[in-house]
Amino acid sequence: MSTHEFGIMDSFEENKWYSAYEPQKYNCISVNDVIIEDLIIRFDKELRAIKTYHIVSTQVGKGLDYTGVTIIPPESLNQFRDVLSKANSRYQSPELQALLEMLTEAIKLGKHLIHYGI
Repeated sequence: MSTHEFGIMDSFEENKWYSAYEPQKYNCISVNDVIIEDLIIRFDKELRAIKTYHIVSTQVGKGLDYTGVTIIPPESLNQFRDVLSKANSRYQSPELQALLEMLTEAIKLGKHLIHYGI
């Protein structure tokens, strides 16, 4: 089973390449690829409206990098949470619920979220 990993970054350094796979460093939680794949298909437009970074802050992107590393900055977390809330109403997934709780915590703390794709 392929999974995507999400975690809260305690600190974020501009221009640092976050290419190393370090899910334990960020206390990542796993979300099944089937859920993320469906999320990307069903909510493509909404996800592409979310400002993100791909591996480094100088690589501005939109939405999740399915196979790479995505950094979601604090100013984009509410949008991401809105999309996940819509998806969770469809799935009622414990994985998405845990991710929503993580997002709420990251928003409260003003932290970046890291995503490791498959």
